Amino acid sequence: MKKFFTALLATVLIPLAANAAKYEEGEHYKVIPGQATKKPEVREYFSYHCPACRGFEAYLPEIKKSLPEGTKLTKTHVDFMGQSAPEKQFMLSKGMIIAEKTGIAKQYNAEAFSYLQTQDRTIESIDDVKKIYVAAGGKASDFEKGLKSFALMSRVKRDKKVQDKLSAGRYVGSVPTFVVNGKYAINSRSLDSDNFLEDYKNLIAYLLTLD
Repeated sequence: MKKFFTALLATVLIPLAANAAKYEEGEHYKVIPGQATKKPEVREYFSYHCPACRGFEAYLPEIKKSLPEGTKLTKTHVDFMGQSAPEKQFMLSKGMIIAEKTGIAKQYNAEAFSYLQTQDRTIESIDDVKKIYVAAGGKASDFEKGLKSFALMSRVKRDKKVQDKLSAGRYVGSVPTFVVNGKYAINSRSLDSDNFLEDYKNLIAYLLTLD
C-alpha cells in the first residue's frame, strides 16, 4: 500500500516539477505585487473590439474544463482600446455584467463581437448596448434594472479599478491577457505556437499551484 501511494504521488509531482522547470517568471508570466485572490480564479482581460479576443472564445470551454474544481473562469472587459472612448467601452462592461447576472453571457458576448466587428457598428450610448443585450435574448426591463443595481454596478467599477492598476503597471497592456489568482499575468507570446492551447492550460495549471 505504501508503494502504491508513493507511486501515485510521483505521478502528480513529476508533471508539476516539469512545469516548474519549463515556465519562468519574467518570460512566461509576471508576478503582480499585492495579495492573491481569496479563491482560485483565472480571469481573462479582453475587449469586444479585439479580433484575437473573439477568436479566443473558442478556446474558453476547454480551458474552463481543464481547471481544478472550485476554480472560476471569469472575464473583465477592458476600456483602454483605441477604437472608441473609454466611457463607451465601459458601457459594454456594464452590459456584460448584467448579461452574466441574467444568464445570457455567452449570447451577449457573441452579439457584442458581431455588433462591433462583423456589422462594423459603434457604441454611441447605453441604448446601443441595450440593443445588443436584447438581440442576445435579454429583456430591456432586465437591462434597465441591472443598470440601477448597486451591487452590479459596484462590481463593474471594482473590475475597472483593478484593470486600471494592472494596465498602469504594464501587467495587462494588450488583450487577451489571462491573470491567475490575481497574482500572475500570463505572457501568451512566450507559449509554444505549435501546441498553444495545451501549453496555455499547462501554464495555468502550474500557476494555480503557486502561493
